[in-house]
Amino acid sequence: MQIRSVSFYLLALLMLVQVSCVTQKQPEPTAEKYGPATILQRVQESEKKVNRFVGFALFDPELGKMVVDHNSDKYFVPASNTKLFTFYASIKMLGDTIPALKYTVSGDSLIFWGTGDPTFTHMDLKNSIAYDFLKNRKEKLYYIEAPFTSTPFATNWGWDDYNYYYQPERNIFPIHGNIVKFYRNGASDYTTTPLYFKASVKADTATLQPQNDSFVRGWRTNNITYYPKVAKADFSVEVPFITSPETTVQLLSDTLKREVKLLKRPIPKTATTLPGLPADSVYKRMLQVSDNLMAEQLMVLATGTISDTLSVEKSIKYMLNTHLADLPDKPVWVDGSGLSSMNMFTPRSIIALLQKLQQERPTEKLLPMLAVGGRPGTFRNIYKADVPFVFGKSGTLSHVHNQSGYIITKSGKLLLYSFMNNNFKESSSVIRDEMVRIMTEIHEKY
Repeated sequence: MQIRSVSFYLLALLMLVQVSCVTQKQPEPTAEKYGPATILQRVQESEKKVNRFVGFALFDPELGKMVVDHNSDKYFVPASNTKLFTFYASIKMLGDTIPALKYTVSGDSLIFWGTGDPTFTHMDLKNSIAYDFLKNRKEKLYYIEAPFTSTPFATNWGWDDYNYYYQPERNIFPIHGNIVKFYRNGASDYTTTPLYFKASVKADTATLQPQNDSFVRGWRTNNITYYPKVAKADFSVEVPFITSPETTVQLLSDTLKREVKLLKRPIPKTATTLPGLPADSVYKRMLQVSDNLMAEQLMVLATGTISDTLSVEKSIKYMLNTHLADLPDKPVWVDGSGLSSMNMFTPRSIIALLQKLQQERPTEKLLPMLAVGGRPGTFRNIYKADVPFVFGKSGTLSHVHNQSGYIITKSGKLLLYSFMNNNFKESSSVIRDEMVRIMTEIHEKY
């Protein structure tokens, strides 16, 4: 009995030691233990926490493989993540310089037409190349409307957003970004730019505008109503105007302070192209502040390299049949800006596009083109750090909020990511905070 008792004691002691060893081998989670399984768990927990449809892809280019994959083969409405595809299309089709306009000289006449360049007298890019060219020519100026088959609004754009700065019309010759700007800063009166539209503004001093919009354009006219009762003491308001060849000529005449006549005839077979701004300056604005007109007009410009008839849809079709034919999932691609909720992309196709962008440009030239964490642009209020670590593109529509781009971890890894969120009822700021929390943790621990 004594031997058996000792044996039992030794066996129990051995089991206790083994349990102790197992316990000692389970330390608190460390950076070394943080990996793909943990990241996937965080994404799935977030999806349950804030009810929505989530697609997440995290790609390691050094390993050449996807390290985290959650619904990456499912289609999502991308919103302004579409601009990444517009960026790539512009790189492949346009080159280094934006063509400002095309022209030919016949006797004492200079005949010119648009290429789709959105930067003519743009209030933020401060481009005066085409302006100075037309202003200083000795010939009489005649404007021709180049063939253009796209509609002012793309399929499924919100018709009731026509009055807001982010949805100006697409056309062949944008002027002032196709918007009217009203500005007041401490003065009793406000300024109107371009001044041409001042006569179209009438004040309604009695009405409280239901949406608290201080300036409201008529649905299908360029008549604008000003509501002083809802206007703030200081304001900067931009309202898109309706475009037409006639309006283009009137605005050109008003801006150039010289006569410009509309000439209705086919564009000449031979022409000279006036070089405009470096393309990167336009790409950068489109990506960093998510400029919708820039995106749409870049796709218009791109068509000029393959056809005399300009069209956003032609550029999209060309890209899908050539440079993007090898994407994992064929996109449903409708416009250049992502304003249409008809657009659909999968996270893994966005990752493939991000890889293509890396092939086109060295990292040090690619990343600064994008929105940068904590810097001016759409990422200015997130990912704040002394050394930026997230570079990408956000995208927001009703019930849609996404991010795609590049992240640098503290361990020195450069990763590609696409984090897409559709079908939620909460504020997009709630979704943004979830993405920022998870991506910041990846930066710190992966």
